[in-house]
Amino acid sequence: MNATLQAELDHALKAAVEEMRLAVEQLIDALRTERAALESADVQALNSTGAAKHALMLRLEQLDGERVQLSQGAADASRTLAPKWQEILQSLRACEQLNQRNGYLVGIRLQQVRKALAVLTGNDTEASVYGRAGELHTSLRSQPLAEA
Repeated sequence: MNATLQAELDHALKAAVEEMRLAVEQLIDALRTERAALESADVQALNSTGAAKHALMLRLEQLDGERVQLSQGAADASRTLAPKWQEILQSLRACEQLNQRNGYLVGIRLQQVRKALAVLTGNDTEASVYGRAGELHTSLRSQPLAEA
């Protein structure tokens, strides 16, 4: 491979890794914004943050595919970028933790809504069972199990 082509591959790999780093930073910001929206019950902010997270995840997948392909032809640049790649992986782990915390908060809110619905409808959601046909029964009355 000639030097010019190799330099272009190296440059493209560096650019892809830098774009990944920026996208991960944006994802961290989106997760923090999502947390604030969850805490304030801002549905509109949750919807826009969810869309932003989805777009960022798609972009990260695309960039990672590019990175993998470019790494095959730019081994020297790949080794040089290894520390930056490790930083990206560390940031992605932080994203995972932020996302799990947000998911935990969503779970708590869901439980609260279910309890509120149980109070409003008079059904105890804790006593919900599945019937013979697989339908969910939330009635507090007993069901006959068999006929004589």
